[in-house]
Amino acid sequence: MTDAHDALHLNNHHRDTLMSIFQHPVSHNIDWKAVLSLLNVVGNVDELADGKFRVVIGDEEQFLERPRNKDIDTQMVVDLRRMLTSAGYESTVTEATNEGKEV
Repeated sequence: MTDAHDALHLNNHHRDTLMSIFQHPVSHNIDWKAVLSLLNVVGNVDELADGKFRVVIGDEEQFLERPRNKDIDTQMVVDLRRMLTSAGYESTVTEATNEGKEV
């Protein structure tokens, strides 16, 4: 997917992961497998021979390394925020957050 306006196709787990990535302060328990699942839905992910992952979301390309533990680190959260913001996903999170406050 390359259009954030088509974010309705995200399941609840993907939405939760997206919300966690944009959460302030930075969450320190965002599961790598959940992130990888989200990235496969919103962009293209290729695992390279050296164990890194080439992620393309919209016009952004990033090479990510599988974390040693099950959770991603703060720098990866920052990198993912940049990529997802560039692709328009921050507005999806903002809309979901605003809807949640009205309930």
